[in-house]
Amino acid sequence: VISEGTIISKGGMGWAGAAAIYTPEHVEGWKKVNQQVHDQDAQNIIYCQLWHMGRTTSSCFHDLQPVSASDIAATGQVTDYDLSKKPYEVPRALETSEVAGVVEEYRAAAANCKEAGFDGVEIHAANGYLLDQFLQTCSNKRTDDYGGSLENRFRMLKEVVEAVKTVFPVARIGVRLS
Repeated sequence: VISEGTIISKGGMGWAGAAAIYTPEHVEGWKKVNQQVHDQDAQNIIYCQLWHMGRTTSSCFHDLQPVSASDIAATGQVTDYDLSKKPYEVPRALETSEVAGVVEEYRAAAANCKEAGFDGVEIHAANGYLLDQFLQTCSNKRTDDYGGSLENRFRMLKEVVEAVKTVFPVARIGVRLS
């Protein structure tokens, strides 16, 4: 079993009612789910899909400006808690010095997953969300170590995988790409 996208941090939230894994309360809730999965059959495994929505988040959820690889708004709308539709906001490009903090959010979320009883994690790097925003030339116009060449655009995802490897063995880590 792989969970639906599970928000790794307050700033990564952009979907009303989305699951999350960044607070002790989230961990306690997931412990119950994971226990049920494992109780059904000792061979059952469950992974948590780690998700940061990047430029498709909204300040309506957390009073923070969305972040992305570059300051390019996504097309479309976000649905808030009142089911009102609002256009995506123009995100703030993460400063180079801030990338390590987001990488740490992924590592901390993986540690929370382990505490909650997940057997592994899948890093969501697809469908236009934060890590995909760094991978794609249409959303990444950076000129620093995280933009330009494919190697540079891949750098943040590589750093996230390396950080998550400090929590789970590589055989228990997946990456979703699109």
